[in-house]
Amino acid sequence: MRPDFSQYPFLVAWEMTHACLMACKHCRASAEKNPLLGELSTEQGKQLLDELATYTPRPLVLMTGGDPLQREDVFELLEHARTLDLKIGFTPAASVALTRDAIVKLKEAGVTRLALSLDAASAELHDAFRGEPGTFDRTIQALEWAREIGLPTQINTTVTRNNSEDIKQLPALLEEKGVVLWSVFYLVPVGRGQILKQLTSHQFEDHLHWLYNLSLTSSFHVKTTEAHHFRRVVMQERAKQAQKDHALAAGESLHQGYFKDGMEHSRIGVSDGNGFVFISCTGNVSPSGFLPLTAGNVKQTSLKEIYQDSLLFRELRQKDLLKGKCGFCEFKQICGGSRARAWAETGDHMAAEPRCSYVPPAFLNRAGARGPRVEG
Repeated sequence: MRPDFSQYPFLVAWEMTHACLMACKHCRASAEKNPLLGELSTEQGKQLLDELATYTPRPLVLMTGGDPLQREDVFELLEHARTLDLKIGFTPAASVALTRDAIVKLKEAGVTRLALSLDAASAELHDAFRGEPGTFDRTIQALEWAREIGLPTQINTTVTRNNSEDIKQLPALLEEKGVVLWSVFYLVPVGRGQILKQLTSHQFEDHLHWLYNLSLTSSFHVKTTEAHHFRRVVMQERAKQAQKDHALAAGESLHQGYFKDGMEHSRIGVSDGNGFVFISCTGNVSPSGFLPLTAGNVKQTSLKEIYQDSLLFRELRQKDLLKGKCGFCEFKQICGGSRARAWAETGDHMAAEPRCSYVPPAFLNRAGARGPRVEG
């Protein structure tokens, strides 16, 4: 049975602060060195964590930023989350604040996974992307420290037109460092990321097929962010294999609620506003950090009420409201396209995914024999 995310989210991302010592070219938050006025106080942060602990099932909580290590009360908040038995992922910046002592303290405070960023297999390209020399080496050192103390790690990678080929060298490094999950984010042009180039729809398709093939043999799990049509690629590839070996139909894994063959973490149906929710440093609630439409603020309204009842979130959970070819697509219930990218490129969060080359037969028939023009 497909999971129902209409009541509670599967993953909650909390942007703990706007402050960050780095200036990455693609930063969604356009983070700066100082925190914003009105960031959630320690008490407000604890109240938020208290609420999350009442959800059934309890969500995974991702503490992000900016750089969450820049919050003076970060370890107090982590300790509070630990007393509530919340599972916490933590995404620090690879700044001078990310010391071995800090990583040890994070584990002691209950962090269950450390998420770091690598956007290239070479220091030169990664450091240029991150806007500061030495970030590649600091990230590698942090991975090694985390491995020494038994703290699981994941790597987040942002894919643009400039680094899409270089990152194909990353898997060997991830294997070497014992990473458990590679989260591959396909650029959405928001924040400072507006100046960077995305893949074309056809480059996107080729890259997703490469990623699928990698997932079959890698020691780490693979997931995508803002590339929901990866699920369609997986289903198509599994259907081909099922026909070849007369195994169970690919659709069976769909109804189980997840993909196998290295794809357990690509939970079907989790998308912006549907299983995922983002809370900004000032308490604004959005479907995603890359879809900065505000549905409410946790300072005035409970997260549960915003998530369950706001028009924006309810729209995003109704796949029948999707427009263009996404609305006709036979994969819309497991995919639905990136609502963040649709909004960033068209101004309409329910528009068709702009970077998908697949044309659904139902849409092709409706459009006429010549078919629609697909942007690429």
